[in-house]
Amino acid sequence: MARFHDILLLIGQLNYTWTNTESLLIYLIAGLARVDKETAIVIFLTLNTTRARIELVERLAKTNKTPPNQRQEILALTQQLARQAKLRNKYSHCIYSFDETGDQASTQLMAIFDSKDTIKYGKIEQINDAEISRINDVIEQLQGVNREIWAVVERYSFPR
Repeated sequence: MARFHDILLLIGQLNYTWTNTESLLIYLIAGLARVDKETAIVIFLTLNTTRARIELVERLAKTNKTPPNQRQEILALTQQLARQAKLRNKYSHCIYSFDETGDQASTQLMAIFDSKDTIKYGKIEQINDAEISRINDVIEQLQGVNREIWAVVERYSFPR
């Protein structure tokens, strides 16, 4: 059962790290839109998907009033966040299965894939050592993005 708990703890850490980092988009919205933090929070919470929040930040960064160096820094951060969202989404939208010992774990994706004349659903994937390593890597990358967003907020004096 130790592996069962380790995997659940790791997925929890992934979700915590993701949510904590995604919430920093509030400060990028505030700085780029030139609004106060409270207004940025309302905007952030009104958008109900990560994709929408990232797209907003990217579009604000692409406006003419955003200096080119600032634009490039922010777009690089949102691109990293979008790449890391794929793994986070996988683990947020699946069913977990463990064998009776808690040692063998797998995920079953909760998505339908339509082809011309059939559907497929519930793709099953093992959570093996390589996958655990991949999750740890994404957590570390998210922590790096978190630190970089704070650096941008400080460097450009965005509202806090």
